[in-house]
Amino acid sequence: MLILAMKEGHDGGVAAIEDGKLLFSLEAEKDNFPRYDRLTADVVTRAVGALDRVPDVVALGGWMKGFSLADPPSRTGYFGVGEGSTSDAAGRIFGKQIRHFSSTHERSHIYASLGMAPAAPGKEYYALVWEGHIGSFYRVDAKGEATHLKEVMSDPGSKYAFLFALADPAHPGGAVFRFGDAGKQMALTGFAEDVPLTGRELKTIEFILAQNRVFSSLPKEAMSWSPVHDKGVESQEYRNLAKRHSDAIFSAFHDYAEKNLTEGLPLLVSGGCGLNCDWNRMWRESDLFESVFVPPCPNDSGSALGTAIDAQWFYTGQATIDWTVYAGEEFVEDVQPDPSAYAVRPLVAADVAEHLERGHIIGWARGRYEMGPRALGNRSILAAPFTEDTTVRLNRIKRREGYRPIAPIVLESDAPRWFAGSVVDPYMLYFNHVTSDRLKAVTHVDGTARTQTVTREQNPGIADLLEAFRDRTGFSVLCNTSLNNNGRGFINRTSDLIAYGEKHGLDGYVINGSFVTPRTAVRRG
Repeated sequence: MLILAMKEGHDGGVAAIEDGKLLFSLEAEKDNFPRYDRLTADVVTRAVGALDRVPDVVALGGWMKGFSLADPPSRTGYFGVGEGSTSDAAGRIFGKQIRHFSSTHERSHIYASLGMAPAAPGKEYYALVWEGHIGSFYRVDAKGEATHLKEVMSDPGSKYAFLFALADPAHPGGAVFRFGDAGKQMALTGFAEDVPLTGRELKTIEFILAQNRVFSSLPKEAMSWSPVHDKGVESQEYRNLAKRHSDAIFSAFHDYAEKNLTEGLPLLVSGGCGLNCDWNRMWRESDLFESVFVPPCPNDSGSALGTAIDAQWFYTGQATIDWTVYAGEEFVEDVQPDPSAYAVRPLVAADVAEHLERGHIIGWARGRYEMGPRALGNRSILAAPFTEDTTVRLNRIKRREGYRPIAPIVLESDAPRWFAGSVVDPYMLYFNHVTSDRLKAVTHVDGTARTQTVTREQNPGIADLLEAFRDRTGFSVLCNTSLNNNGRGFINRTSDLIAYGEKHGLDGYVINGSFVTPRTAVRRG
């Protein structure tokens, strides 16, 4: 059975599964399109072009007919897991009889995590969906049927991000939601000091958490009484409150789970809040669950795939799929580097390791891009991990705030030598503690790092590079940040890569099987 699934709205995407195997998961923002882009004709055309036959099922995720939850539902709509949350009808595509399937957006999150979790036939699970509008626990039975247990909090993701908007004088005002705010706040909580809250600070948290549909009902001006209103996101008052606000949201869910989810089943985590590495770490360390699984695309970037998995389960009774995180499109070599400006030679890991050891920063683009928002070694900017100056330069190249941390990529077998905590983490979803004072470029102010671990089976090219770098430095660790223009998705073609590097000061590129370096020194980013 060939299933083609699509997700509308922000973080639009297209995914295809055939006989239980993921063929691709394409995202509208990738290939240098705007971050969080809606589904486009471009990505749909590329997806259809990747298929060699008409699909048996076209699955469309439920959404809304417009831009807000106040608009009428599209197909099965946004919410629900019970009766009416799926639909199945006969249809035609290119003259062929097919099935039209739809399921709610809520289900897309649950079934993305269920289908991508390690295969365990007959296993029961708890599931948590927490994102901009949904904050609920579920139970998934041995057949894969999801049942809603409890909405713990509405809008946890929006409520989390609202505090950043409240404190940021650059926020335009009103009820304007910005997708990037949550990640910035996650970085800033690391600067918090453990000091008592004032009464008005405590009221700020309680007031936000008590709202329903926070960004649609509460313009920031309505909270001008708050001590952090337009205070500045780098003020210590905001940083302290951000950490307590984060802890309050997590505690609401943890307290429910501790009291009610008492069977010790594995936990599946999905929704945009599944990108919060601190919360993921706390779930894993809570000892409430047999295990915790978070897919690499827990936010809406995984919703097309989740709908495809839901369709597979609907028609076959099987949710589990065979997948790899490198499920995007191949890197496009649309131009060749100018031979008068660049030296091009075959890729040899030792040569790249020497280049990096000397303090150079490179763009690394090989094979198919990663699904989800995090660069996991195929669309990466790489650098040596040893100096704070490297962190400064990387953030300058990325055109982002100086408080943003840089993540490390490390061989899984070596990771316990320099990191402690949730060490095995192939998708960069948990915080670890850095135990070496040599790794200054990847150590956040609170001593943590969002570590990605790699094995040769997962990514042989990166493993070769990390081993070669270890041979030279003693550390199989590199800085790893996403290869993208600010405000756009991963770069996916040579022309964009060279233009980016020349503008922002990269010192070289790995393009599939070639190592490319400038013949003259580049301007530093």
